[in-house]
Amino acid sequence: MTRDPARQFGIEFISVLGQEPARFVALAAKLGCNRIGLAAAPITGPFGSDPPWSLRNDPALVLALKRALAEHDVSVSLGEGFFIMPGRDIADMTADLDLMAELGAERLNACAMEPDPARNRDQFAAFAALAADRGMPVTVEFMPGTPVPDLAAGLKFVEASGAANAGILVDAMHFFCSGGAIETLRAAPVDRIAYAQLCDARQASFYDGYFQDARNERLLPGEGALPLADFLAALPAHCPVGLETPSVARAEAGMGHEERLIQALAAARAVSISLP
Repeated sequence: MTRDPARQFGIEFISVLGQEPARFVALAAKLGCNRIGLAAAPITGPFGSDPPWSLRNDPALVLALKRALAEHDVSVSLGEGFFIMPGRDIADMTADLDLMAELGAERLNACAMEPDPARNRDQFAAFAALAADRGMPVTVEFMPGTPVPDLAAGLKFVEASGAANAGILVDAMHFFCSGGAIETLRAAPVDRIAYAQLCDARQASFYDGYFQDARNERLLPGEGALPLADFLAALPAHCPVGLETPSVARAEAGMGHEERLIQALAAARAVSISLP
């Protein structure tokens, strides 16, 4: 399949709800996408015939994934599954950082959920340093209702961490539902906006059930209330964009990974074509 010359979209791993990684790579390539997001284990799923899996302590699965990435010329644009939490030390995740480095991940993302501001910052700085030792930059993903709730807080958080290899991941759902305005995104330092994720949402504000939807039931671009053409236009030209459109409801209704991704890519490309 010919890749869309207008904008290259990657596919985030929760969009395939726990599909086995090598098959995910093959499917992404079949659909004309050469970038994926990936974690060491599923966050949502697997469903249906997809077997449970984890890349941790499974050399055969890692080898199959590496072969698939090479064979299909697909790269891991974002390594996920890194959480800064109370009672956890980010240094305990060094094996996952090593795994992502082995897979050639271009950058790693962290969700900073520690309510103690100083510890949240220091743990992120330690995460950035561990990633830098392995040749990878990092991002922090802000989310409404968390200790790093919006873009302005994310920018301050990264600056306070002192990490030279750190930037911001701007998820369209989190951006608009935290009160984000296009003018704010346009005004952000271009060297800080390092990655973006695209989906739609039923409203552009925080609501009951928000995190359930964010994890399991996002809308396709154009199905909801978010001004996504303006969002894409406001991103820096260098910023990679991954589709994050999980839908447990569609999966449970019998819609397969390929059909769901075809719909998501078509919707994203329609938004991209309509850029102002």
